Amino acid sequence: MLGPRSDQVRRLRVNFIDLFWVFLVVSSVLPAVQKRLLETARQNAMRALERLRGSRVITLIHRQESMALLGFPIARYIDIDDSEALLRAIKLTPDTMPLDIVLHTPGGLVLASEQIANALLKHPAKVTVFVPHYAMSGGTLLAMAADEVVMDPHAVLGPVDPQIGQWPAASILSVLDAKPAAEIDDETFILADMARKAQRQVMASVQQLLTGNGMNAAKAESLARTLTSGQWTHDYPIWAEDAQALGLPVTIGIPLEVYRLMDLYPQPSQRQASVQFIPLPYPQPERPPTR
Repeated sequence: MLGPRSDQVRRLRVNFIDLFWVFLVVSSVLPAVQKRLLETARQNAMRALERLRGSRVITLIHRQESMALLGFPIARYIDIDDSEALLRAIKLTPDTMPLDIVLHTPGGLVLASEQIANALLKHPAKVTVFVPHYAMSGGTLLAMAADEVVMDPHAVLGPVDPQIGQWPAASILSVLDAKPAAEIDDETFILADMARKAQRQVMASVQQLLTGNGMNAAKAESLARTLTSGQWTHDYPIWAEDAQALGLPVTIGIPLEVYRLMDLYPQPSQRQASVQFIPLPYPQPERPPTR
């Protein structure tokens, strides 16, 4: 015969199992709810920017994403999925409506970048690319297709020199000059042939974008050679003032609404943040009285 103590233990065990199942259900549902709330907040922020500027806003923002449950970081870059989605968005936009692209990317596939850039170039209404932080490589290719590139004072663009696997095309070609042909293996010769073709193709695409945006042919050829020749490393920062000096249509000064939109694309973090601050604008401090 079970005593009162045994009944209490049994009830506690049942309650613990119930709580465990409730925890599992909440844990599985909560990420979906959070994702939905974040998507709604992003759409509201995009709508606010669209109302402000009378445009269609499209974001191309690459962060490291976290896989569900496992939490492994996945590096994001411009790929064919991006080009397909962005081309559909452009197609759904009336010819008379301006396009605003919020761009934050390390670059990506040349094919996908060129598809997007050519679609932006052919859009009849004004195309503005906002670069709040950086748009490197293929991102810079997209920026060159815009009528105006609006950058934060500390934002950067980058060279568009092609990469063959993990190596810059220009570096592969430099091997042909540095070593006698007898000392170069067949694979390097093949890579060098691919590198030469890639350089020529990307340079032609950049020239086409620049001349299509109204730059004269001689200046477009010179700038295309500068950006594709490999004279800089692939992560070399081209600051806003440098981009202006190169002849790109850069304006400095990002609207506050773009920063608010970027805040809704946080970098997933598996550790404590290294940078912390109070996220409020502070008033200008008064100057001390002078004698």
